[in-house]
Amino acid sequence: MLGQDHTEMEKTMITRRSLLSGTTAAGLSMSGISFAHGQSQAQSYPDRPIKVILPYTAGSPNDMMARMIAPVLSSRLGQSVVIDNRPGGGTTIGLKAVMTSKPDGYTLLYTNTPTHVIAQLVARGFTYDPIKDFVPIVTVGSTSLVLVVPPTLPANSLQEFIAYAKANPGTLNFGYGQGTLPHLVGEAFKMATGTDIASIPYKGGAQAVTDMLGGRIQMILSAGATLLPLIREGKMKAIAVTSPVRSSELPDVSTMIEGGLPALTTVTYYGFLGSAGTPAEVVARLNSEVNESLKSAELRASMIKVGFEPTGGSPQDFAALIAEQLQRWAPIVKASGFQMD
Repeated sequence: MLGQDHTEMEKTMITRRSLLSGTTAAGLSMSGISFAHGQSQAQSYPDRPIKVILPYTAGSPNDMMARMIAPVLSSRLGQSVVIDNRPGGGTTIGLKAVMTSKPDGYTLLYTNTPTHVIAQLVARGFTYDPIKDFVPIVTVGSTSLVLVVPPTLPANSLQEFIAYAKANPGTLNFGYGQGTLPHLVGEAFKMATGTDIASIPYKGGAQAVTDMLGGRIQMILSAGATLLPLIREGKMKAIAVTSPVRSSELPDVSTMIEGGLPALTTVTYYGFLGSAGTPAEVVARLNSEVNESLKSAELRASMIKVGFEPTGGSPQDFAALIAEQLQRWAPIVKASGFQMD
């Protein structure tokens, strides 16, 4: 599977819990609602459908995973869990919708940790705090990125691709969803390798995939959930993964570490958040039901098949992951100086 194995992930989670113990507790108690009121609200929750806002296009890795877990979670909660795609603005359109919603657990955000912290660093005209303005609920799964090129490109490894890009400056296009982790990792890749590859922004990464199939894009970084079927069909060629170790789904594809680019190693975590002030009792109910949902053998098999590692965990675990990503990516984004158009 793409990403870390279970043992390594468990050790990582334990380490990360210490990063944000105080911040998490504050985030879960930010509401001015009394405990008694929150407890009463939680007892009847949910009594109507729950909307999950995805700040990504349909068909994206985030969308795929959310739609896998939604029906299982809906069955456990006894209410519909409706997916609402709100792409655009480097995910800020969807973020605004959740931030301004009533903090009652009926409007949730589903996103991934790197993008959640990157967007506030590169967006123009919109500021938010990825920790204080949202309440982490639960991590659902993780995956790593895959770097792919068209099958017609005469490069079969990371080093061959770098050599080809250097020999053909200005002729290759890199496609990405604006303000996402692939955007940042792609820019970091170009800087680290000294390659002249044009950056082509899209509202969502799925559009870049379509354009690679159409011959207009020659480099994409995305999660295996999107790319594995196309790689298996020979429509795209994988040349590197960002996981610390090779993927069991792509055992012949080297890691960025093996290719001499260890700084590009990264694992993406996906999960649910609520708006600041969501009652702690509601957060606890959602956390419990998602964790129980992830015990489903069918759901786990579906996630693993497309390269997702089921995770789960406490709100504190998820908060620590967000804090770590902010610590990692903030200085890199600021040093690069890039902003969303």
